[in-house]
Amino acid sequence: PQSSAPQTHQPASAHVLLRKLKEAFLGKYEESPLFYACAPGRVNLIGEHIDYCGYAVLPMAIEQNILAAVSVNNSQMIQLANTDPKYKDFTISVSGITIDRENPQWHYYFLCGVKGIQEQLSLSSQVGIRCVVDGTIPASSGLSSSSALVCCAGLVTMEANQQSISKAMLAETCAKCERYIGTEGGGMDQSISFLAEEGKAKLIEFNPLRATDVKLPGGAVFVIANSCVEMNKAASSHFNIRVVECRIATKVLAKVSGLDWSSFQKLGDLQTELGLSLEKMLELVEEVLHPEPYSRDEVCKILGINTEQLSVNIVSANTRHVSHFRLYQRARHVYTEAARVLQFKAVCDLAPAGAVLQLGKLMNQSHASCRDLYECSCPELDQLVNICLQAGAVGSRLTGAGWGGCTVSMVPTERMDSFLQTVKELYYMPDARRAALIKQSLFATRPGGGATIFTEE
Repeated sequence: PQSSAPQTHQPASAHVLLRKLKEAFLGKYEESPLFYACAPGRVNLIGEHIDYCGYAVLPMAIEQNILAAVSVNNSQMIQLANTDPKYKDFTISVSGITIDRENPQWHYYFLCGVKGIQEQLSLSSQVGIRCVVDGTIPASSGLSSSSALVCCAGLVTMEANQQSISKAMLAETCAKCERYIGTEGGGMDQSISFLAEEGKAKLIEFNPLRATDVKLPGGAVFVIANSCVEMNKAASSHFNIRVVECRIATKVLAKVSGLDWSSFQKLGDLQTELGLSLEKMLELVEEVLHPEPYSRDEVCKILGINTEQLSVNIVSANTRHVSHFRLYQRARHVYTEAARVLQFKAVCDLAPAGAVLQLGKLMNQSHASCRDLYECSCPELDQLVNICLQAGAVGSRLTGAGWGGCTVSMVPTERMDSFLQTVKELYYMPDARRAALIKQSLFATRPGGGATIFTEE
């Protein structure tokens, strides 16, 4: 098949997984897979909750990924199975895909990817596929397991139908199609999954989508630690409430600035239109927005609309129950976090003597802003961040949407062993459930490569 994704040889550890997946596929369908697709998870080093506001973020792909074995037939059916028995088999016709956003099951994420590519390519006739999915990304951990599944499904659909799309296009398509399940994300997860390169973090910018290499300084390692508190973005309205709060803040600031507020959705677009620096945008936030929460009535009064218009045009379906919005805190987080991303990239580019400490400090400021202004942390994440700093990290922060999931810490290489030991003893061992999950919950990571299609060599 003509694929735009590079054909790569898999590392040794992947061979074991691949063999296990092939056996599962044979056992299930009594035939061999035609090809494999994999899409990596990611860790965002800095730039949380700002991609959907139009700002650049700084993630890297991790070695953990979603892997699919696939065969193709002309049945017009999609047959899905998962190596984890907790995820049930699912079969559906290629022409009858429906996604139930009230009930975010694993197979619906896969179907988001299929449907996105179907629509992007306007595929009139489509092959049937059989697929077994396996994954090493812990679910609901903030390492993007759901987006990796969407990306993997998009890649599978493209390859099975012998189509070829650029990686940037795949990323944009997969970012849009995750909205079928109700997640209003900004595109970071899908972009890094496709555009990642081994050994490099990336600055990812949007509209138009582009990725710039970021060379991380030597002498330090990034360590991921899972709080073992699960958070499912699509199932929870926390995430979409923040999207809506940023949208309302944008409209209020636009209105006060004398612009047509109805045409602005993102804090980043507003900055572009006003032609102001991030510092000046922060001054505007201080001047215009009050720290007390805004009621629906107050928002309507400022914008000159009724509550019906607010519900229909501004608030999303699963946030209609929200009565108050914290506009000042959310806008302040977004503009300061956008500035920290640019500072982080500048430090990596200049590589001064104290680079590791400077980057650590930016990570710490990011966590404080996520905790206090964006309120997307939780007590376990805060405790874990404090333990990581105590254990020798120069910087530690929540990563991913928050409200559970993982922290990422920057640890000087020479402190690595004692760091892992201390975090293990203080966070994981005192709790039986966490202690049982420690193997997949605490690990050092390096920047991995992007999504690929491969056959067995």
